[in-house]
Amino acid sequence: MNVPASPDDRPELAVDPLELAADLRTALGNLVRALRVGDELPQNQAGVLGLLVREGPHTTSELAERQRVRHQSMARTITLLTEAGLVRQERHATDGRKLLIAATEAGTAALHAQRARREGEIAAAIAERLSPEEQLVLRRSVELLRRIG
Repeated sequence: MNVPASPDDRPELAVDPLELAADLRTALGNLVRALRVGDELPQNQAGVLGLLVREGPHTTSELAERQRVRHQSMARTITLLTEAGLVRQERHATDGRKLLIAATEAGTAALHAQRARREGEIAAAIAERLSPEEQLVLRRSVELLRRIG
């Protein structure tokens, strides 16, 4: 009777999770840095816009907490985004003392354009640099990345 070999019996399948984690972190970091080169929005501004587009309006304090920065740093980011027409301030519906920051149509469009450019660059690299078989492996790997994320 044929008993399937366990991964431990096949050294080519043995994986050191710590080594794999380090390799994955490096590869993803290199990919993200390469994609940022063409960004028009600085990372901190894109992060704030992304949060506002996904979740809706927030106060400056809430944004600072979510982005893990000081209130003063977030206030500066909000000022830059406001001056660029990418966010607007509006009064809180139930607490008039609070100001909410919301993405404008231009802000949402800028965020989507940046994402589309990045996705286009990734798609071009996949098409140019990976064989069809490698593309299938990458497709399957996306779900694995979701599961560990």
